[in-house]
Amino acid sequence: MKERVCCLYRVSTDKQVDYNDKNQADIPMQRRKCHQFADQMGWVIVHEEQEDGVSGHKVRAENRDKIQTIKELAKQGKFDILLVFMFDRIGRIADETPFVVEWFVKNGIRVWSTQEGEQRFDNHTDKLTNYIRFWQADGESEKTSIRTKTALGQLVEDGGFKGGLAPYGYDLVRSGRYNKRKHEVYELVVNEAEAAVVRIIFDKYVHEGFGAQRIATYLHKLGYRARSGKMWHHASIRGIICNLTYTGVLRSGDSRSQVLPHLQIITPELFEAAQHIRTSRANSTEQERRVPLNTRGQSLLAGNVFCGHCGSRLSLTTNGKAYPCKDDPNRIVKRVRYVCYGKTRKQTECDGQTGYTAHTLDGIIDKLVRQIFERMKAVPKSEIVNVRYKEKMDERRALLRSIRADYTKATGELEMLRAEVIKSLRGESAFSQSLLGSLIADAETKCLEVQQQLEAAQVAYDEGQAVLASLNAQYDDIISWADMYDTASIEAKKMIVNCLIKRVDVYRDYKLHIDFNIDFEQFSMGLDIVWIAA
Repeated sequence: MKERVCCLYRVSTDKQVDYNDKNQADIPMQRRKCHQFADQMGWVIVHEEQEDGVSGHKVRAENRDKIQTIKELAKQGKFDILLVFMFDRIGRIADETPFVVEWFVKNGIRVWSTQEGEQRFDNHTDKLTNYIRFWQADGESEKTSIRTKTALGQLVEDGGFKGGLAPYGYDLVRSGRYNKRKHEVYELVVNEAEAAVVRIIFDKYVHEGFGAQRIATYLHKLGYRARSGKMWHHASIRGIICNLTYTGVLRSGDSRSQVLPHLQIITPELFEAAQHIRTSRANSTEQERRVPLNTRGQSLLAGNVFCGHCGSRLSLTTNGKAYPCKDDPNRIVKRVRYVCYGKTRKQTECDGQTGYTAHTLDGIIDKLVRQIFERMKAVPKSEIVNVRYKEKMDERRALLRSIRADYTKATGELEMLRAEVIKSLRGESAFSQSLLGSLIADAETKCLEVQQQLEAAQVAYDEGQAVLASLNAQYDDIISWADMYDTASIEAKKMIVNCLIKRVDVYRDYKLHIDFNIDFEQFSMGLDIVWIAA
């Protein structure tokens, strides 16, 4: 009598399911292989179960109806062998699937795969081998997931929309094309009314330093509403700022399309500037942050101005009194000052001034920034960039030469110590074996450290062309700031100043010590540390 077989077929996603002429789900490859294998073995297939779009990695056996059905048939003695194409069709959960298979074996059901043979649990070695196999299958799940995304990735790379809701700024339109599941494919087109709002969001965020919540409030005041008709939420603003689609590039996982001009709402440069600001603001290390957390208020310096005497931060205050403006007596202004926080709170022994008039201090900085921009624009780009590039490459060349010398010395010392090993074995060495072993270990560690330094220095030197490109980009940024500074809003000026200046220390009589950011230092021509007096 032929042994009776129950077959289980499974695919993880609906996209893996092929469809026959009647639009019914089918898995022809797995079924064909199982039928061929059963014929070869002289078995007869009495039952078949099929799971469509069920993840063996995410869905546990107790929640899989087909597995439970097969278990019931096994209890009733309806078949002798459970046959699958591969064992991972039963499942990919490392801490569960081996025990599911073992359950069938313990209940008198032999478990076979067309590709891997019979699953046995006769001894501890069999059990260990099986557990390792399913553990490997669990690890392969991620790779399988990547493979199943290939078609979607290819669609995106070809400029097609992957599906779902259209991002704000776009509409979905019918393409007249259908996929293999007979679903109509839609395409993205720019919604000009919404695109204008997207441009406002990026402009305020990059050029004027608005935060997400401030942008949401700004849009509300202008009468702009989200698609829902409600007020904009700061989370939606952040989502827009992070969305690469607005540059005309479609994305799905690691797959990217080429730039699609008909979908581009903002430039890639503006998008990258937004990402730089976003990451800079998220940086908790104050020394590494180059972008102000916010640009509210009319003061030019925010967050990067300190008392030169005690090091405390200078904070903005107003005494509440109003005075007629010197330039316009009809306009009433409040007296705004930068005040030493440490001195006013009596937290430090500060011998400096308590405060500095914001108008005066900002005026000094404004004058300095304009002078810097004039100086930069007066010198040809080639002269500044090429000179600085040569300096940087000379520095890297000198560092590389120095580390090479250190490495030669370190390897020489190591070889000398290793030569002492033979002498030590002969009793001719001045070093004991224990001391020699310790010295060799230290020398090997030193060689490894210097080798790593040498490799890093070599990489830095080899990246010379990238340095030149970086200098060109930074120079262009500075010149663009110079062109817009005169007509910029106070928010935009504050952003520019924070990009240029790392720290301002203020001393009595408005004497200043200024540290520029490293990006600007590339072109500062000796202005990285500046003393200035009113």
